[in-house]
Amino acid sequence: MSYLMKEAIVSSVDGKPSVELKDVPIPDPPSPTDVVIKVAVSGSNPKDWKYPEWTKQAANSGDDIAGTVHSVGSAVKTFHPGDRVMAFHVMRTPHGSFAEYAVAPAHTTVHLPDHTSFEEGAAIPLAALTAGVALFVRLGLPLPWAEGAVDGFASKDKDESASRSGFGVKGKPLQRAGPLIIYGAASAVGAYAIQLAKRAGIGPLICVAGKGIPFVEGLIDQKTGDVIVDYRKGDDAVVAAIKGAVGPGKEILYCFDGVSEHNSSENAAKAMGGKGAKITRVLPMVNDDGQFSTEDAWVIEGVETSKTMVADVHASQTDFGQALTSLLGKGLQEGWFKAHPQTVISGGLVGVQEGLTNLKEGKASATKYVFRIADTPGVGE
Repeated sequence: MSYLMKEAIVSSVDGKPSVELKDVPIPDPPSPTDVVIKVAVSGSNPKDWKYPEWTKQAANSGDDIAGTVHSVGSAVKTFHPGDRVMAFHVMRTPHGSFAEYAVAPAHTTVHLPDHTSFEEGAAIPLAALTAGVALFVRLGLPLPWAEGAVDGFASKDKDESASRSGFGVKGKPLQRAGPLIIYGAASAVGAYAIQLAKRAGIGPLICVAGKGIPFVEGLIDQKTGDVIVDYRKGDDAVVAAIKGAVGPGKEILYCFDGVSEHNSSENAAKAMGGKGAKITRVLPMVNDDGQFSTEDAWVIEGVETSKTMVADVHASQTDFGQALTSLLGKGLQEGWFKAHPQTVISGGLVGVQEGLTNLKEGKASATKYVFRIADTPGVGE
């Protein structure tokens, strides 16, 4: 017997997100390494409305899953039915998170600690993995699981830990990598970049934000040189403030641009300098004709610039994706990694349209919109 579930299909109608609920079969694991999850809470991201609008294709575009394991592929040994998990669905494939049941590869699925709610879990996967790919793959900064990397110095025995980590020389403390600009620091991807950067001992952090500045203040440590730059003061003021954050004669070599719009990369590039300076963006550059560039790398104000693709954790960076997913679960368990604040949109899957509309209209600040699937009319009847 084929059992049915409800699934939200997102499209773009007159330039606005539109959602239609459909009854479809509950999926089986598509491959031996996949996990089918009964979704308790789905997260959301700006791409969830952008892809249907840009591609003119309707789809279940959600990717952030939190719930309990329903079934697993034959090769999956680490998850079992009933396990509490969060997971990252393979983007632009069937069985996304806007449904009663969703599918994710085992390597981007992780157990949720008992003290972590499904709402918190649904706010993490895509944005946190994006931040990780940006910092550690695109920018090539020190990895956050290196022994002794925390706070830039060996955690206990500096000599021993530096030798074991590979990021120091025996007899010397580890050197702190940075400074690092994080543009869009109050967004989920920006906030996760802050947490991962601090775990990896990267700093000082130059965090560019606006009305979410009070939230960012709770994430950084000004005693270590971290600063906040208010983008609302205008482009020239932003460039000057970024330069002033490190003082004369000091170079800024790294920038993660979690905004990638409104001259964000250009502002960062004007404040940066030095051999090997790098920017990585979450969106491609826009050509003179107003269309997104099909290139993956550019030069802005003399600074090498790349595009961060979180989809790489399901393609060319599967080992990294598995390691970082595991680290996120460890961070939740130990308390040094925390979920972005959440706003629950009422109506379950029906509320997806409201949430994506809010995202498109720029109403979200320092919050992630999440949807409790059980609140969907007709679910469980």
